[in-house]
Amino acid sequence: MTSEGNHATVPVDLRLYGLLDVGVCGGDAEHLARMAAEAAAGGCTLLQYREKTIGNARETVARLRRIHAALQGSGVPLLMNDRVDLALAAGLEGVHLGQEDMHPADARRLLGRDAIVGLTVKNAAQADELYRLPVDYACIGGVFATTSKNNPDPPVGLDGLNRIVFRARLARGASLPVGAIAGIDRSNAAATIGAGADGVALISALFGTGRDVEARARDLRGVIDGALAARGAA
Repeated sequence: MTSEGNHATVPVDLRLYGLLDVGVCGGDAEHLARMAAEAAAGGCTLLQYREKTIGNARETVARLRRIHAALQGSGVPLLMNDRVDLALAAGLEGVHLGQEDMHPADARRLLGRDAIVGLTVKNAAQADELYRLPVDYACIGGVFATTSKNNPDPPVGLDGLNRIVFRARLARGASLPVGAIAGIDRSNAAATIGAGADGVALISALFGTGRDVEARARDLRGVIDGALAARGAA
C-alpha cells in the first residue's frame, strides 16, 4: 500500500474499467463469468458487478463467486457495486460506492486496509471532500448521456469532467486515480482521457452485445493507452 496524505491507498489501475451490469448483461452466472474472463484477457484492468435491485442475495453471492473464480490468475480485481456485505460474503477485492451508499470510512473499517474502495463523484463539491475520505479511486459521472442507468443529474460533459478532475487533484493529489463513467464508448474514450480521466468505465461498449468481448476490450485498451500516451500520462 502507498501513502497519500492521511490515507493509505491500494494501487488501482482504472484504464479500462468494465461494469458487468445485470440490466445489460443478464443474470446468467456462466455468461457473466465468461464475459469477465474475456474482458480480462483483452486488457480490462478492473471489473465491477452491478445489480441495482437485488431480490435474492444468496443468488447474487453465488453469481459473484462464479465470476470471481473465472478471474483467478488474471490479476484483475472484482468489485461489488454499493453492497459492502455482499463483497465481503463473496470474498471480492472491494466495493464501489455511490454518494448515498455506506460511508467510505465505514466500508473501510469493514473491508480492511487492503480492500479497494471506490467512490462516485458527480460534482466539484463532492470532489473537494475527497481529501478526508479513505478511498482508492474516484469515478466521475455521468460524463455523457446513457441508457444504462437512470440519472437525474444532467451530463457534465468533457468541460465539466475536466473541472471536477482538477478539484479532485487539489483535494487528494495527482496519485489518486480518477476515472469517468456514463455514455463512454470507442468514439469518445480518447477525448475523455484527454479531458483528464485516468481511465474509463464501460458497460454497453464492452458487454452490450455479449459477444466478442475480448476483441472489444483489446481495441478499447489500445485507444485508451494511446490517449494516455498522447497526454503524457502513460
